[in-house]
Formats: sequence, C-alpha cells, structure tokens
Amino acid sequence: MPQAGEQQLLDIDSTVFVMLGLFLLLAFILTRWLWKPYLRVRDERVRRIEGAHAEAERLEANSAGRLARIEAQLAEARKAGNAERAQMRAQALVREQQIVTEAQTAAHKMLAEARAKLDAALTAERARLEASAATLGREIAEKTLGRRLAS
Repeated sequence: MPQAGEQQLLDIDSTVFVMLGLFLLLAFILTRWLWKPYLRVRDERVRRIEGAHAEAERLEANSAGRLARIEAQLAEARKAGNAERAQMRAQALVREQQIVTEAQTAAHKMLAEARAKLDAALTAERARLEASAATLGREIAEKTLGRRLAS
C-alpha cells in the first residue's frame, strides 16, 4: 500500500467494472457486426479465388488435351501427306519411265526407218553409179583406144 502522502497510479473502484462492461459490450458489438461480416467476406473471396484457380487449372488441362489431340491429328495428316506424296512420286517415276521407253522405242523405230531409207537410197545410188561407171568406163576405154568396144 502506498504511503499517505503519495498519489496512487491506479485507482481501483467501481469504474473499473463499468469500463470492463463497456469493453465487453463494445467487443461483442464489433465482433457481431464488424469482425464476423469481414471474415465472411474474406472467406467468400478466398473461396472464389480458389474456385477461379481450380477453373483455370481445369481449362488449362482441357486446352492441353485439345492441343495434344490437334498435334496428333496434324502429325497424322503430315504422315498421310508424306505417304500420298511418295505414292504420287512413284507414279510419276513410272509414268516418266513409260514416256522415256515410248520415246526410245519411237526413236529406234525412226532410226530404223531412216537407216532403211538410207540403205535403199544407197543401194539405188550404187546401182546408178555402177551403171554410170560401166558406161563411163566404156566411153573412156573407147576414147583411149580410139575405137569402139565390142559389147
């Protein structure tokens, strides 16, 4: 206990109970109308954010699945395109070989015809030259000998 001449720092009397009552009343009122609604709004916001995150993850997984399917379809289309290109190339090579063979056959035929014509012309020319040579030889011999030769 403090001495008689000293002033007390804390005066404990009935006002302490009034202040305690007011504090508890204020705590009750603030908890009911301020703190609990705030916590409810905060929890609702957290739930919405978590829901949005879950929805975003679901959409991302869904889009990843779609992307994988599209890439698989694209790979299949490329494979089919490559197979068709190879088939078309093989057909083109076969057709090219046919055209080359036909051209070679036609060239050989034309060459054979040209050789036949050339041989015929050569034979005809030889026959003409032989006839001409015999006549010319006879004429030269007659002129050289100065007389007519017996046939």
